[in-house]
Amino acid sequence: VLGNMVAVFSDALVKVLEPDQPIFQFVFFRQLSAALLLAPWLLWSWRRNPPVALKWHLLRAHIWAVGVCLMVVALTRLPLATANALFYAAPLLMVPLAVWLAGEALSRQKVLTALLGFVGVLIVLRPTEVNWAALAALGVALSLAVNNLLIKRIPLQQPIAQTLFFTNVLSMPFILALAWWEGGEWQWQMWWPAFGSSALIMVYAGLCVMAYRKAEASKIASAEYTGLLMAVAIGVWLFDEQPGLPLLLIPAIFVSTLLTHLCGGSAGREGAALQMGGDIGRHVGVLMRMDDRDLRTATLCGMASFFSALFGTPLAATMF
Repeated sequence: VLGNMVAVFSDALVKVLEPDQPIFQFVFFRQLSAALLLAPWLLWSWRRNPPVALKWHLLRAHIWAVGVCLMVVALTRLPLATANALFYAAPLLMVPLAVWLAGEALSRQKVLTALLGFVGVLIVLRPTEVNWAALAALGVALSLAVNNLLIKRIPLQQPIAQTLFFTNVLSMPFILALAWWEGGEWQWQMWWPAFGSSALIMVYAGLCVMAYRKAEASKIASAEYTGLLMAVAIGVWLFDEQPGLPLLLIPAIFVSTLLTHLCGGSAGREGAALQMGGDIGRHVGVLMRMDDRDLRTATLCGMASFFSALFGTPLAATMF
């Protein structure tokens, strides 16, 4: 949860770039920043824990590098909330990949949790820019999912600083070659956004390493969605991205109701259930391109379903 919140601020530093700025130069600056920040910890732990599993580090480093390049493309061309909505396909991808790469058992509950989480993201954020930048964002999701699962291949005794160092450094020759192929003068003004973004994303990556070492990937997958509200807030605050009311309504109702109860306030469950259920039902209808009459029916179905789940009374909820 904390890692995803930090990652949104890293995304914001990437988004300040202009779309026509050299991508591979920026990625190289990020990698160089990470190497400089991690070098003291690496030297301190080198004798106690000599590096092992270098082939897995090499694989993860190049997957990470490709993912970062795609991330720069997506963030500089899509709204922050839309890009993050597509990044959140990673938990959905991790569920089947966990079976293939990590040999984890696939239960019905894990599949349902991942599917419902991703469907919720699509309904709330409604990403509409289905173009090559959106495809780049889905590529980022795939790289994140594979990289998180490959953590299982790295021994537990390996320090996190070493893992992060190799993830950034081992692909630097590849990115430097791409930057040379890209051509143009080096734009050193990108150094500070790259440095800040790298520092924040290393915090995210370190927290991910800790989390995925201690629990099954499919159990952590649903927690990956918690950066959603932060992405919306940062987009509104820093980039004047104005989400519509349907985008804000569901999380606003949920958070406000939760805060009311935590602070000792009096708030019934009925109003929140009606508004959240009705809004979700309506947007499912919009996605299915229903006419006005069917949209009203879909709204009522959403309200009834929330009441049914909340009180365990399906017939009474339908009549209500």
